[in-house]
Amino acid sequence: MKLNQVSPVAIDNVDPRDFDPRRSETGGPNGASARQSASLDLGNIVSQLRDVRERWRHSQKRPRDLGGRELPSREALAGIALALRGALFPMRLGPPDLRQESEDYYVGHTLDAVLSALLTQVRLELRYHARHDSEALAGTDARSLEVVRDFGAALPGIRELLDSDVLAAFHGDPAARSVDEVLLCYPGIHAMIHHRIAHVLYSLGVPLLARLVAELAHGETGIDIHPGATIGPGFFIDHGTGVVIGETALIGRNVRLYQAVTLGAKRFATDDDGHLQKGGARHPIVEDEVVIYAGATILGRVTIGHGSTIGGNVWLTRSVPPGSRISQASTRDDTVAEGMTIAGPL
Repeated sequence: MKLNQVSPVAIDNVDPRDFDPRRSETGGPNGASARQSASLDLGNIVSQLRDVRERWRHSQKRPRDLGGRELPSREALAGIALALRGALFPMRLGPPDLRQESEDYYVGHTLDAVLSALLTQVRLELRYHARHDSEALAGTDARSLEVVRDFGAALPGIRELLDSDVLAAFHGDPAARSVDEVLLCYPGIHAMIHHRIAHVLYSLGVPLLARLVAELAHGETGIDIHPGATIGPGFFIDHGTGVVIGETALIGRNVRLYQAVTLGAKRFATDDDGHLQKGGARHPIVEDEVVIYAGATILGRVTIGHGSTIGGNVWLTRSVPPGSRISQASTRDDTVAEGMTIAGPL
């Protein structure tokens, strides 16, 4: 597999010259298009936008000329994620005319292209992180290749985890008529395909790429899973809209969540200047065989014990032992005043 070769991206690029106010509709400098641009004062708008960009780059100590793109492309990651879905499930999420005898060829061809495209994006992120360190910058090409090779090696394990998620959804939902229906139609599975991919990227040290992959699924499903969250096999999100799972959440085997469940942070430490301190374990631990019903909110580094059931709309900021059955009535000691103080971003 030629990971040092980058396949062309199948995206129609916009030609900036199309927006040059000096060009007319026929390409000349003095046509109707130029007159229209002048009447819209585009030259002044472009100049002001340039000034704003320059102020931002100066404040962020950005170099003036990078010689190319500085950050990874959301559009490129969307294409990579789509191709990976096909490579992982070729007969269900691959091309509609694919036959089983051609599966290996399709998967190999797809991975050759997609891993090469991913290599380009990994290089961009690692160079961005190392832009102020010339020694680290010199090693980004070798590190990029290592990341992509490790990611490729992780794909069989990703497929096995996703198979367990699909089976959990099929067995956990009486409305599911087949595993194929689950894979093709369930937003929770769509979100988990992206999460399993994103979590590996996050673990390999490219968190921006991981976040982009996760946010693609978030925008499509309404399920917000941070790529740093560790989720065991057999995970099922039923319905799914409004589910939020924070970065340091740890979720065990065969856990089921319903819509609008939040596994979030309780409070955030700040430094002497009042800025939030990054990192730190701040999200819940959910042990094996737990069910959390719709609208439940669990905040802080608390533990939900093995085999527990958390009822709908429960607000929980304390650990519960294995086998617990928690309903709204059993959480009345969690006062409204406390709830107001612990609300915040995830």
